[in-house]
Amino acid sequence: MGRPIAIDTSILIYLIEDHPEFADLVELILEPIRNGRQEGIFASVGLIELLTGPKLKGRYDLAEEYRQSVINFPNLTIIDLSFEIIDLASSLRAKYNLTTPDAIHLATAINNGARVFVTNDKALRKVKEIKVRTLN
Repeated sequence: MGRPIAIDTSILIYLIEDHPEFADLVELILEPIRNGRQEGIFASVGLIELLTGPKLKGRYDLAEEYRQSVINFPNLTIIDLSFEIIDLASSLRAKYNLTTPDAIHLATAINNGARVFVTNDKALRKVKEIKVRTLN
């Protein structure tokens, strides 16, 4: 199966919300994970990002749908924080002036041997410790 693909929160939001511009592309990216040809990883901090939007709108039902979509996505492993990830995230944050969630996502990807981190945040392409791919 090879090294895993790490997924940023925005990618899952585009999928779940059927984003008009990015949903089809995201489907193509996630298809190998869904079909078991590729392992996917997702930092647990992403669940906070994912669930906040619906909860801000008082849509706890929607937040639960989002949560279920992610935790039940085939071949996608949600990775909790570890001391190794925390240490690496703090180094990445210091080196590249990243936000804490972005640093955690990237550190999770690196620490778990991901070959690529898929995002739509062009600012993260400055990180050299892992290949960062954006949608456009």
